[in-house]
Amino acid sequence: MNTTHDTARELVAPERLGLDTRVEFRKAAVQVLDTLPDGTGQLIIDLARTRQVDSAGLGVLMLIQRRAAERRQTIVLRNPNDEIRFLLVITKLVDLFRLEAGVP
Repeated sequence: MNTTHDTARELVAPERLGLDTRVEFRKAAVQVLDTLPDGTGQLIIDLARTRQVDSAGLGVLMLIQRRAAERRQTIVLRNPNDEIRFLLVITKLVDLFRLEAGVP
């Protein structure tokens, strides 16, 4: 986890975000959200290494987003591959997140 500035933190997602990793990843994300200020906090989830997201992985992203929304915080998905982008579009979850390409 890297600190980008006072109102944003970055969390690197696992290679496989799913049934086996969802609990640990959710706990880590919630801990980060709890350290960020209400209203301006931003959690950047780096998906550069993530190759697979299953339904449990999508579920955990939704739970993290809901937690952030309760505190008026933003979730940014950085570096999602084409497959993850497609999955977010077909499940109509894409509008819940800000997607961005990585900084070169």
